[in-house]
Amino acid sequence: MTARALISVPKTAMRGEIVEIRAMTAHPMETGYRTGLNGTNIPRNIIRRFACTYDGEEVFSADLFPAISANPFIAFTLIATTSGTIEFVWTDDDGKTQTASADITVT
Repeated sequence: MTARALISVPKTAMRGEIVEIRAMTAHPMETGYRTGLNGTNIPRNIIRRFACTYDGEEVFSADLFPAISANPFIAFTLIATTSGTIEFVWTDDDGKTQTASADITVT
């Protein structure tokens, strides 16, 4: 997947603080129900799965379906427990992945 990901992760947090994580990736999320100019169906190509890990442990995941809009935006919260890396992975119908990551320092 050759998409662009935008993520928002606080640079620092206090231990035990609830922080908001936001992630968006550019993707057309083609449902497979539309037809092209030549009358043939445009093949389905959606992001099927989004997963987020925090310091190597999965903390959030979602299975996505054709009703999700293009350039899906996902927001969720987690509890800051330790300094580490928050990694994001989007996987589409073709098995292609887009990844992004950010570090958070917990004091």
